[in-house]
Formats: sequence, C-alpha cells, structure tokens
Amino acid sequence: MVARRIALVFGAAALALGQSLAVGVGVGAADSGNYTIQASQRVGTAHPSKTWPNVDYGTSSVEIPNHQPNSKTIRHTYAAGTPTVGVTGIASGQVAGFSGFAGLTHKDQRNAGTGSYANTQFTLEPPDQGLCVGNGQVLEGVNNAFQVFNTSGTPLTAPTAYSEFFGFAPEIIRTNPLVFGDFVSDPRCYFDPDTQRWFMTELQISTDPTTGNLKAPTNLVVAVSASSDASSTWTVYEIPTTDDGSGGTQTHSGCPCFGDQPLVGADANGFYVETGEYALSTSAFNGAQVYAFSKVGLELGTNTSAVHINAGPFTEPAFGAPAFDLQPATSPNGGYQTASNGTEYFLSSLDLGAGPALGTRASQLGLWRLTNTASLASGSPNLTLSFTAVDSETYSQPPNATQKKGPLYLGAIVKSPEGLVSANEDRLQQVVFADGKLWSAIETAVKQPNGATLSGIAWFVVNPSNGTVSHQGYLATAGQNLLFPSIGVTGSGKAVMAFSLVGPDFFPSAAYTILDPATGPGAIHIAAVGLFPDDGFTQYPKVGGGSGVGRWGDYSAAVADTSGNVWMANEFIHDLLPPARTLFANWATFISKVPAS
Repeated sequence: MVARRIALVFGAAALALGQSLAVGVGVGAADSGNYTIQASQRVGTAHPSKTWPNVDYGTSSVEIPNHQPNSKTIRHTYAAGTPTVGVTGIASGQVAGFSGFAGLTHKDQRNAGTGSYANTQFTLEPPDQGLCVGNGQVLEGVNNAFQVFNTSGTPLTAPTAYSEFFGFAPEIIRTNPLVFGDFVSDPRCYFDPDTQRWFMTELQISTDPTTGNLKAPTNLVVAVSASSDASSTWTVYEIPTTDDGSGGTQTHSGCPCFGDQPLVGADANGFYVETGEYALSTSAFNGAQVYAFSKVGLELGTNTSAVHINAGPFTEPAFGAPAFDLQPATSPNGGYQTASNGTEYFLSSLDLGAGPALGTRASQLGLWRLTNTASLASGSPNLTLSFTAVDSETYSQPPNATQKKGPLYLGAIVKSPEGLVSANEDRLQQVVFADGKLWSAIETAVKQPNGATLSGIAWFVVNPSNGTVSHQGYLATAGQNLLFPSIGVTGSGKAVMAFSLVGPDFFPSAAYTILDPATGPGAIHIAAVGLFPDDGFTQYPKVGGGSGVGRWGDYSAAVADTSGNVWMANEFIHDLLPPARTLFANWATFISKVPAS
C-alpha cells in the first residue's frame, strides 16, 4: 500500500538552460539566479504475489479513456533516398542458452489493483515496455502495471497497478456518476549495478474528476527502491513538469504542459530523465526537457532536487525545429565516462519532423554530452550540455506494417477486418554506453531488392570521443516488417537486438538477433511466435475511433545483466478468445534471455 508523505520545497540553486551557439553545435551552462526543482516524496510497495486476487472483472461500460497515450500525426510515406538493403534470413531455432517466460498481458494490466483500486484500470494500448534485471530479479512494466519475477520466471509480486503504487487517484471509479483519476503512462525502469537499487519512471497528468479531461498540474514520477529487492519498499518522487511558472517550474510557451514518454539513463553520478514537452490545450511541442538528479541523493533521500535543462532550442537554428527524444545512455557494468568530471551521453534522431510534425528522412544523429555530472552531489550543481550533429546512414519514416490474416474476436464482433500494425516513426530507441561506444537503433523504411518498401531497422555504434559513427547497418527480412528495436549490450561489447516481427507471413511476434558490429546482424530468431492477429480496440473505428491501424510498441526493451546475459521484453499476440484475453485487446509480452558473452 502507499502512504503519502508529501513535502514540496523549492531550492535556489543553479538551473541549466540550453542555448544554441552555432550550426550543429550547442552548449548550455548553469545560469546563476535560476533554480532547481525539488521533488515531493512518499512510499510505495509492490503487492506480494500471495495477495494477488487473480480475478477477472470482465468488461464494464467504460473501458477506453478519452485520452489515449500520446500519438503523433505521422505521414507514413517514404521519401526519395529510402535505403535499399539486403535481407536477413529467419532461423528455425534459438541460439544456445536461450530461455524465456511469459510476461504481463493486457488482461493482467486491466485487472491489476487491490482494495479501492480494484476494477479501476482502463483498457490500454500500446503496452510500452519497461525492463530491468539485477540481484536475481526481473522487473517488467507496461501501461499500466508492473510485476517482479525471479530470473526463472516465478512471480515475486502480483501485477501491481502503477496508480496504486505511486499513490495517485484510481484511473476510473466505475460508480454512477463515474469518477476519473490521474492519467499515468509510459513506464521505464533501470537497475543500477553500482548501488544495487531499482528505478522506475512514468508521466502523470491530473484530470477533471467529472469529465476525465486532462488538466494541470503534471509531474514526472520517479520511484527508487530502498534496497536491492525490487519487491520491497520504494520511495516515490514527483517532479513538477507543468512549466507555466507554477509550483516552481520554468515558464514555457503555450503551457501548462506535460512531459511525454520519459526516457531514462544513468552514469556514476546521476540519474537522468528526458521528456518531450507538449502543451495540454493545443499539443504544441516545446522540445526536449532534461532532468538530472544526484543518483545517491535520490537513493538516500538526501538530495532530491532536479536540474532542469530546456534542450529544445539547441537544434532550432540549424534544423528549424526543437530537439526531441534525447535518449540518455545506461551502462551495463558501471563502465561510465569519467572525463570532464563525469559525462552522461545522449543520442537523438535528427529527422526533427518525426515527433511533433511531419518528417521524412535524415542522415545525421544528434550526439549530446552532459558534463560535470559529479557536481550533482553538491548543493550547487553546474552542468553543461553540448550538442553535435554526427553523419550517419540514412533513415526515414517507416510505413505501417501489414499482418498475417487470421481469425478475429473483437474484429468479428464489430465486423471489421484486421488492421495494420503501427510503426510510429523514426524515433531513436534506447541507448547503451558500453565498451567505450554508444549503441542504438531506429525504425526506418527500407526498400528490399525487387520488393516493396517495408519497415526495417537501422543500427548504429557511435564513438563519442571523436563524434563519429564507427559501425552502422540495416536489418530487414524478406517481405516482412521489423518494429521497435532495442539493443542490449554487455560490458565487453557483446550485443543482442530485440524487436517485433510482423508481416504477411507472420502474426505479431517477438524476435531478436545477435549483433556483431564488425560483421552486422546474424540470423533472426523468433523468441515468441505470434499465434493470432493483433485484435485490439485502437485499430477499429467502431470501438476506439481508430483508422485501421492498431497501436503497437511504443518501445521494446533489452538490457544486459552482470553475468553477460542480455534480457529482452517484447510484445506479441498469444490469445484469440476470452477468458485468456479481454474483449478489447489481446496483446501479451514475452521476457527472454540470451547469453551474449
């Protein structure tokens, strides 16, 4: 259960504010006289598995929120210059040492919650994917619940509703009249190998309890475990993101705003979260916002302020649009960059029309350096953020994916055929700093030889010391689509890339490949074979107001443990009919492990 212990205090320390200085390069330093944001805090605890009611609430009269997770308007057409790539075969088996187990499903998410939170979850698509591994435990998060397992797949907790864990109002109380609660979304998690602590993040937006309409205030929510046991007690922090001058926030154009899709990273000194700032009333985009915390300060509760850097303006002079989705790096074995008194790296896509507007293609990546991170431990942090555009292979907006035809349940009820599967956009996915390099991947349109243009993957290994791409390439397979990649990398530079596989011959499946930067990806392996089409509400106009494209992703996850294994979590489709699924959605997730060393 959650006990509220809220104390909001605003400091008078320095606030870093970014300014672009030259084409392709930006530097921002601490601006004396501004302030950091101080977090409020309380306690959260996951529910032990023995208390799991394991009930099925069935379908209520109100299942779908009137504010689904943020989805940009994307023109899914490809521009001239879409890369023509070779194709990689699909293997019939697994790599040696592969293992896996079933993760959370939509039914688990919908039925999570105990006590006053029972039967208060909305039906949600897409799941998104949080995954972190350490101390013999695996933590998986989805929209909008999480669960802790041991590494054999045995549950250590029940599926726990994030709203209940964080201490927010239930998503919806199904009384007459209805009562709407806080909107929370976009889970991420991280296990710190140095301190043996767990971190989880989500965004929070207040709602009108009568109408469910979104309103201020909004927050970034960060939870930190009190020990190395993810199934025990956590401290929950709230950091204001409204940015309308209230609550000690900055004053930005068009706000009150919220921070979309929090992205997480860490180095020896700090824990970092990046969000994309959107206006609540107009969805106008203000660009990337970076929040830097003292890692140990959060863990001990002794330094809970966040340095807030407005990184959006960095790219405007050279690219005509604000920066978005700066993916902060994590490191698998504590191999952090100590230069410049501590450096945290970020990478980003520079197809800057992809997020808030209508982009087409790009052939550069954004390399970002946040330096002097050791100063986060002081009472006066003094950080500098710099940006450089790095030449890369071309990537472009991916087309939405066809899926194999098959039997439908919800689709049959509403008399609609199976829809396409959303590829979203060419947004750079998670970043890992390992073996002195930055590793990441992105969805891209790919033209197959003598074939159609489909969704594939562009992958990159960046040398941050000299600002160049040391290795790069593409992954595609004949006639099928690859969606939402993530790369897990061991400390020695052994990498595994996870993604979804879907196409005319495959129902949505969880897949992976071993990635050697010198020779490129190996054969594609299917970790969990999809058995039926995606049959969720977001694709059907008669149910979720969809346009024939079902929400998928929005991201997968892959992470290395300290023993040289890479763990992956991906969405796939396992069930067709209730009671294994719900009426409105049939997504499931699969957690797997590959020895990469």
